[in-house]
Amino acid sequence: MDLFDIDEAARKSDEKLSSSKRIAELEKLIAKYQKSYYDGEGEISDAEFDKLWDELKLLDPSNPILHKVGADSGNFAKAPHVMPMGSQEKAASPEEFLEWAQKHNYPEYLVEFKLDGASLELQYKDGRLLRAVTRGDGSVGDVITDNAVKMQGVVPVLENSNFTGGIRGEVIMTHYVHDKFFADKANCRNAANGLMKRKDGEGSENLTLICYDVWATEGDQPFEDEEGKLSFLRNKGFNTVKLAICSSAEDVISYRARIMEERKNLDYDIDGLVIKERVVNHEDASRARPDRQIAFKFSLEEAVSILRSVEWNETGATYTPVAVFDPVELNGTTVRRASLVNTNTINSLGVKIGSRVVVVKRGEIIPKIMGVVEVKDGDVLDEIPVPSRCSCCGSSLIDEGTRLYCPNKDCSKKILHRLLKWVSVVDIRDLGETLVTELFNTKKVTSITDIYSLTVEDLTPYFLDEESIKKEKKSLGAQKVFDSIQAHRKISLSKFIAGFDIEGVGEVVVDSLIAGGFNSLEKILGAREEEIASVYRFAEITARTLVSGLRECESEIRDLVENGVLDIVESVAGKFTGKSFCFTGELNTMKRADAQNLVKENGGAVKSSVVKGLSYLVTNDTSSGSSKNRKAAELGIPVINEQQFLELLK
Repeated sequence: MDLFDIDEAARKSDEKLSSSKRIAELEKLIAKYQKSYYDGEGEISDAEFDKLWDELKLLDPSNPILHKVGADSGNFAKAPHVMPMGSQEKAASPEEFLEWAQKHNYPEYLVEFKLDGASLELQYKDGRLLRAVTRGDGSVGDVITDNAVKMQGVVPVLENSNFTGGIRGEVIMTHYVHDKFFADKANCRNAANGLMKRKDGEGSENLTLICYDVWATEGDQPFEDEEGKLSFLRNKGFNTVKLAICSSAEDVISYRARIMEERKNLDYDIDGLVIKERVVNHEDASRARPDRQIAFKFSLEEAVSILRSVEWNETGATYTPVAVFDPVELNGTTVRRASLVNTNTINSLGVKIGSRVVVVKRGEIIPKIMGVVEVKDGDVLDEIPVPSRCSCCGSSLIDEGTRLYCPNKDCSKKILHRLLKWVSVVDIRDLGETLVTELFNTKKVTSITDIYSLTVEDLTPYFLDEESIKKEKKSLGAQKVFDSIQAHRKISLSKFIAGFDIEGVGEVVVDSLIAGGFNSLEKILGAREEEIASVYRFAEITARTLVSGLRECESEIRDLVENGVLDIVESVAGKFTGKSFCFTGELNTMKRADAQNLVKENGGAVKSSVVKGLSYLVTNDTSSGSSKNRKAAELGIPVINEQQFLELLK
């Protein structure tokens, strides 16, 4: 085994140990919070619990705790269920639901409210209530019949029926009851859990049972399909869940968005929807985790609000729409603004001023408008005004759908933004934004070329006043900026192209272009749109934007190189040749930009996100549950810390 193999084995050993520690930690947390939930004193929200569950499922899909439900207090006699009470598959976003729906393409989808309470099974013999059993471990639960008969919605005797079997429902506490009698409890669910399992039965009369499932253990089933189950239950005097029938998966998503808004007006809590097929599939329902139905949950990362206005952010030549809406809570933060991306997005969503919009903020993604809830009677909607002229130079804006921009290459706002982008990409740190802006406003720097023609004398007036200059004082600040500029005359091809501020074309994109065979300036400048469009990370729109941007800047691009102002350094083979890295979180010994430069200087590639084929994810928090860490675990990508990254360079 050579040195590299030894290092690789050590790295894998460290990763396995780190993963094992996190799995053990998750097992303890899940067990702890399950116990508190079933004892009626839930410590965290369902959404927070789901994050722990999903992380464990990602790290260890076969972990035994994922196939357990929970345990009751042990204060009651036990009895087995007629219908197994396992856990449902769940989707926390429209994307996850659509992924499930692609595998379950039903002619129609039956959609029921997912009640946020405590499960209870009523067991009947010849039409009379025999016992009431809690969820317990999914197979056996506590017998709380004396408490159940006091609840609203529990029917002791089924009229004109000799039904033998089980009826399943959810014990809930209404908001009215909670606010009036149990405001000291954290929420309705906790209060309901606690009351239903009191030995003295006190308070059970304040609880309500809402039913959604039934199964006969003797004779024929008293229904034909899932909708028939609810009809049977209503006819026998039970409260039942609300049912909607959707003709497509997209309709389910639209319905969910509407319920997300309406649920605040319900007198009881729901935390999502349950999606089923019409056909009763008892075999699937009897599994520990049914496959043919799914809980489409509401998320802390989604909310419905009303769009009040749209502002247009001006970044260089580009105008980007930003929605301003009524404040909503998303993942622990108050959000009032979200991107609308471009005019194509506005038109495809059909969003208008006054629309009820679905706002999302998932993982590390900034808030974004993802959908529009159907219009209600009385809603007043207005078209979103789109700017037509540049606020700086007055030129008519061009709206390509994917981009609204000023076409004037001499627009001062556009030029200043390009200068700032160049300094940022090339990483001339001592040449700050304020100084660049002052140099531009005084017309000392009006192009990238001008930056490299600056002398210490040119810069001194921006650091010293006239009196100091007359006394022939030297400016250390001016000298520092000059030295920093001179230190950046050698530049990689990817930085060189990315520095010209072409919309959507950063270093990672140019690296892909280089890897696709366009590995010289001449090849890039001579490439046709269709040739670029065939390269990974490119498509027709990006290719067109790149070619157009290069054409606009070609004169200065050639001057910088042909006149010897800059020297483009070709990539060479190094220790990281053929490897790619993505960095996330703070580094201790260097800035992220420095680490990325080290990768490129050693022949490697830098990725902005975790994608298939990535060699390493670098983070100093290797055991966190961040979206990038989870994605890396899902794709089997090694996660290393900063020290391990530096070791690879030795």
